[in-house]
Amino acid sequence: MATTLPVPVEFSLPQGWRSVHPDELGAPGAAFVALHPASRDGFTATIALSGELRDDEVPLTRIADEAARRLHRGAVALKVGRRGHVGGPDHPGLTQVLRLRARISGGLTDLVQLQVFLAVGDDVRTRRRAVLHVALTATPRQFARLLPGFQEFVATIRPEGGTV
Repeated sequence: MATTLPVPVEFSLPQGWRSVHPDELGAPGAAFVALHPASRDGFTATIALSGELRDDEVPLTRIADEAARRLHRGAVALKVGRRGHVGGPDHPGLTQVLRLRARISGGLTDLVQLQVFLAVGDDVRTRRRAVLHVALTATPRQFARLLPGFQEFVATIRPEGGTV
């Protein structure tokens, strides 16, 4: 079953993407999923958005490591690539690129996943913060073409009624 985000957010979906219910794609941990129908070529590229509440002292690098381990459980092979810090002290973020081989429709498919982890809000009383997970998953051929739209999508994510 699809989940909800720990904080309400708003965003704009880039042209060419279509939202679908996460349960339709077997993405029970996601709160939002979008497909890029024109990219369909043995695999349809996806954007997924999920989130969780974490203690303030948990570094985004540990959260990224945990996400890579979860993805690796469902993949035949996985390699963590480049990581980079984004945002500023008030809204820190981390990106990581993963290359994986997955069993899809009875065959093996090479995929690239760009994961973005965004810290949103900070509750001083509970010492917890919301961390959004945003991921673009595509074949290597699709990835370069769809990356600019994904970056536009991530740039529009903000707390509902606020700015990031």
